Amino acid sequence: MMKKLLFLSISFFFALIHILNAQVDKTDWVDGVPDGCTSVTCGKKATVDGSVITSHTDDSHRTRTSIFIQPALNHSTGAMCDITKRVPCDTFAMPLYAYDKIGEIPQVAHTYGYVNSAYPCINERQLAIGESTFGGRESLQSDAGLIDCTMLCQLMVERCTTARDAIRLAGELTKKYGYNDAGECLTIADKKEVWHLEIVGPGKGKIGSIWAAQRVPDEHVSVNANASRIRKINLKDKDHFMASDNVFQVAIDSGWYKSKDDFEFCYAYAPESRTSFASRRREWRVFDMVAPSLKLDPNAENYPFSVKPDEPVTLSKLVEIFKDYYEGTEFDMTKNLLVPDKDGKMVISPLANPQMPYDENLLHRINGGWGWRGERTIARWYTIYATIIQCRDWLPDHIGGVVWLAMDNVTTSVYIPVYCGVSDLPEPYKVDGRIEGFSNKSAWWAFNRLGTLSVQRWGDMRHDVDKVWMPIQQELFDRQESFEKQAVQMYKQDPAITRAFLTSYTKQWGNLVIDKAWKLGDFLWTKYDELW
Repeated sequence: MMKKLLFLSISFFFALIHILNAQVDKTDWVDGVPDGCTSVTCGKKATVDGSVITSHTDDSHRTRTSIFIQPALNHSTGAMCDITKRVPCDTFAMPLYAYDKIGEIPQVAHTYGYVNSAYPCINERQLAIGESTFGGRESLQSDAGLIDCTMLCQLMVERCTTARDAIRLAGELTKKYGYNDAGECLTIADKKEVWHLEIVGPGKGKIGSIWAAQRVPDEHVSVNANASRIRKINLKDKDHFMASDNVFQVAIDSGWYKSKDDFEFCYAYAPESRTSFASRRREWRVFDMVAPSLKLDPNAENYPFSVKPDEPVTLSKLVEIFKDYYEGTEFDMTKNLLVPDKDGKMVISPLANPQMPYDENLLHRINGGWGWRGERTIARWYTIYATIIQCRDWLPDHIGGVVWLAMDNVTTSVYIPVYCGVSDLPEPYKVDGRIEGFSNKSAWWAFNRLGTLSVQRWGDMRHDVDKVWMPIQQELFDRQESFEKQAVQMYKQDPAITRAFLTSYTKQWGNLVIDKAWKLGDFLWTKYDELW
């Protein structure tokens, strides 16, 4: 009886947290947003196999859960491209975004096919994008422009094949038609290199944008965690920097800087984002996990834009990073939730939840490093989907670009391979599970149910979850080389057959892990029912 009362108390606590969360649309926050996205990037000499990597955890309360393949299209002369703006919508079963048409621009003759996630993430030519909101000065957000962040991602993957071309296109389009969103960092990769593009609006009522882009050195790893990170800009170094032609003058005219000599992008256009421990701690954690030898200060205000990893980065290492909640560090969310086991050794409580201390501080609005602008882990319970994207120049595009895709909280999920040459995804991935509410036809609900259930007794259940997912994840990584060799041989004979081969592989694994997620959730209900 006492155990069941304890479970009911914990359930009430989480219900209260969700009520609180519903009162504020945190996806619309600007500076220091604690539940925005995380992106980790790797140059080609920083990875174990030479992949260029970008990534993204879509940590959102409103993002659509449907993901599908948008085919390449040819367009007639004079055709126009609809421009939509993402706006909050509360008319469905769960909070979502609607996409309202607000204008149109001339269409190009041909648009590339792409994986159409909430933020389009890769096209058929291996141009890949991750995303992280940093907000910036509220006074800079324009209500006059046409292009928001999601629309910008779509236009880039539809029209470009390289990161540099995508950045130039972003500059040209937002200068002409206007950027109307909060400050964003887009981590843009191609087969050769990866860049961080940080962009903000031009100011209330104005058309245009202000932006800077910095390339991650080939030997380095970088991160964006909802804070502007570009500081000094050296436009003479064209191999590492790009920027809008107004990047210095707007800051000087606004009185934020006196001259180009002391100018730093992040402090000019998003100074409050540098005060957030929700961002800074994640920056430190990513760098500390790939380069512990640097012994970076976890309380520092700034870190290097990028670092050289102590060892080449593997896919497994990136999965580990995105599943991280600071366990084993002084910022471990479970450090005060230890109990003695039968031998008297202090272990994590079966009822411990790595998110719970954060959410309790969220509930009580505690300041001083916690609360609205305070701590948060890399892994979060409200992630809609996550991607780790490889771009590889030694393989045909259809095979070289692969999105490792996980649904919901990555701590209790698994990444499957979605090659950029696939023509379709399993049906459950194409279902938006937030429109009508819970559905066993939705891939997202399979993992969301599992993740929500697991944290109720996370200290025990995580071992059951890992026991299922870890071997599958390792098998997928182990199979990758031999599968791709087979695909390359097939591609030499017939690219069309290869595309069907890749699609079948993605569907096979997608359907398999969805089935496992449902069964694993049922298993947890059964195993732990009496313990509750």
